[in-house]
Amino acid sequence: MVGSEGMLGVVTEATLRLIPHPPMRAMLSAGFNSFAEAANAVQRILGSGFLPSALEIADKFTLRAAREYLGASVTPEGDAHLLVEIDGQPDSVKGEIDQLAKLVESLGSICLNKAMGDEACEAFWKLRREFSYSLRNTGLIKLNEDIVVPRGRLVDLVDFAETLQSETGFPVACFGHAGDGNIHVNIMVPTMDDPAIRERAEVALDKLFHQVIAWNGAITGEHGIGVAKKRWWRDAVSPASHETHLRIKAALDPNGILNPGKFLG
Repeated sequence: MVGSEGMLGVVTEATLRLIPHPPMRAMLSAGFNSFAEAANAVQRILGSGFLPSALEIADKFTLRAAREYLGASVTPEGDAHLLVEIDGQPDSVKGEIDQLAKLVESLGSICLNKAMGDEACEAFWKLRREFSYSLRNTGLIKLNEDIVVPRGRLVDLVDFAETLQSETGFPVACFGHAGDGNIHVNIMVPTMDDPAIRERAEVALDKLFHQVIAWNGAITGEHGIGVAKKRWWRDAVSPASHETHLRIKAALDPNGILNPGKFLG
């Protein structure tokens, strides 16, 4: 079922395992002068043995939009932002967040704030959740692509986004889940009703997806292939993988009634 986008069956029952909420959580909000420094901090945090429950990153276009929408007083300084969350037992979390703060400070953070407990952490998450609304507030339409790249390619991705912006004339904003390389690349267009602009946007998307594929990444990490990304599916997988999908589909759904018209074809 996983990865089939509902094309291989119908879920009639689900058994869930409940996991107790951790008794304590803590967060760091850090600003950096450059995305490269923030991306390096991601690698160093994970390479130092920390296991964050969340690790989020944002680029300069996203932060500038947030400053215009929310105000500079609630938006971190710098051209890159990092959010790190940990959870566990109260005593261990308090010690770990202090160690994390020292590490992040040593990696070039220009502003650093801590949060302990649910209420304080939610204030940090409120800013993160506002990023998408901040981009919408620019008046542009955001084509939000949930691509995935190896974590070592985070800086390459943002560099590529800046190149794409120069080539197409469309601003590009990158933010998302740095811990697993799932970054939301938002190509900001004035409209999709103008055929010429739509064509330029399609060219930008084509360049983005093919670059991600060249880096051995994935063209979707959350939203799925569906119909929007159907034309890139054959480029994203090997012929053997595509043929395997077709054969499994034919075996389990010979009448083609499960989610018809989606990405297999």
